[in-house]
Amino acid sequence: MSKHLRVGMVGYKFMGKAHSNAYRSLPMFFPSAPLQPEMSVICGRNEQGVQEAANQFGWSESVTDWRELVKRDDIDLIDINAPSDAHKEIAIEAARQGKHLFCEKPLALSLADSREMLQAAEEAGIAHMVGFNYRFSPAVQLAKDLVQSGRLGKIYHFRAFFLQDWIMDPSFPLVWRLQKEVAGSGSHGDLGAHLIDLARFLVGEFKEVIGMSETFIKERPLASEMTGLSAKGSTTSDAPKGEVTVDDATLFLAKFADGALGSFEATRFAAGHRSTNSFEINGSLGSVRFDFERMNELEVYFTKDEEDVQGFRRVLATDPAHKYAEAWWPAGHTIGFEHTFTHEMLELVTAISEGRQPSPSFHDGVACQAVLEAVERSIDERRWVSLEEM
Repeated sequence: MSKHLRVGMVGYKFMGKAHSNAYRSLPMFFPSAPLQPEMSVICGRNEQGVQEAANQFGWSESVTDWRELVKRDDIDLIDINAPSDAHKEIAIEAARQGKHLFCEKPLALSLADSREMLQAAEEAGIAHMVGFNYRFSPAVQLAKDLVQSGRLGKIYHFRAFFLQDWIMDPSFPLVWRLQKEVAGSGSHGDLGAHLIDLARFLVGEFKEVIGMSETFIKERPLASEMTGLSAKGSTTSDAPKGEVTVDDATLFLAKFADGALGSFEATRFAAGHRSTNSFEINGSLGSVRFDFERMNELEVYFTKDEEDVQGFRRVLATDPAHKYAEAWWPAGHTIGFEHTFTHEMLELVTAISEGRQPSPSFHDGVACQAVLEAVERSIDERRWVSLEEM
């Protein structure tokens, strides 16, 4: 393969902008990356919209038919960040055409669909990656090192919550993220999927789960325009409405294979929380706390500290000792949300160059989907559900 990785991307809104920025940033900040992305073709259904995105983001060409895109000989990688209901069809056809795959989470609408995607990718012998970008925060990587090295001892607890408030207004329109046939699930699959992946990454595999969920607003005005997490629609009392078919909030408990206990909460109805993605891990020798709203920091506590100085310390994960940090700015000069995608793309191009699967791969996407569906089954049947059932 040449030094350049020729990318065709399907989707051009919220995640499309994030991925485009990552592709553009990678050569500047990681010049020694074994492959450099070439932003060849961006694809979307609206011809004018996708052309404007191509001009704004820096893509060489725009098209409206993903089926033609995946067949092109001048494309090496297909990046899928379209709505969830499109993931399976695009990924399977792209795999058949021998294209490497990057797909946003959740991998598919169902566990069965995600397994089909994995099978197609494995049979094609291509690289496949799923977009769990929060893994790639230097502070999260530090937490991983502390767990993996044993510095926190035996892990007892993992607790996590992802809290947002952007749909609390009952007049907020019925966007695609609130429709099960397009999104698969609501806060559970959108926000909870990230928590599940972080738990698997940091603590290990799930053993069993039990959960509950609620949809607080049952109907909403139909949307006339959608962009990212914003939308427009009629606010009059007689405006046509549609049914909300996903959860607004889901909470669940978990037991991990190694004996640790977990608690998880994902909601879009937490007033004052714009995007609070947080976890805490408690072990026999210490604890760590992370909040993505302060993503450069990891709070760390060790039980072996002298009694008079015990307590959580704030570690600013911007020193050269912290993963990825040396590529950016001098110590103390923080990074942001967009940088996690650049780190994600670095892992992708490195894995392709080395002939291995990136991490997280579609295997991780399937594992996450299994937990998501185990929780849903638990809610439906009001019982603990083992992951072995899935």
